Amino acid sequence: QVQLLESGGGLVQAGASLRLSCAASGRTFSDYAVGWFRQAPGKEREFVAAIMWKGSATQYADSVKGRFTISRDNAKNAAYLQMNSLKPEDSAVYYCAAGSYSDETDQYYYWGPGTQVTVSS
Repeated sequence: QVQLLESGGGLVQAGASLRLSCAASGRTFSDYAVGWFRQAPGKEREFVAAIMWKGSATQYADSVKGRFTISRDNAKNAAYLQMNSLKPEDSAVYYCAAGSYSDETDQYYYWGPGTQVTVSS
């Protein structure tokens, strides 16, 4: 089993950068793909980015492509989401998840509790 915990969220101004971290417990983390999802109040949870367990392939939502970068360090049992050129519409609770490489929530087995990202105008 895998336990996930996000960190690095906060309040920033539009155009700023922020890096989210996802720390995993257990030694099986490297067997799973990692996905980042976000959910704003009153909105459905939406896909942001994903990375394969080997880290050789990634995919991004069109809304963040070119601005966000997903990465992982299996030796540290960690995954990251580098967010640049942040926009107010990026404001949401961000979740990391472990499971099958996909852009759909139901393909992930384990979820962290989330971290809040707020971008002001």
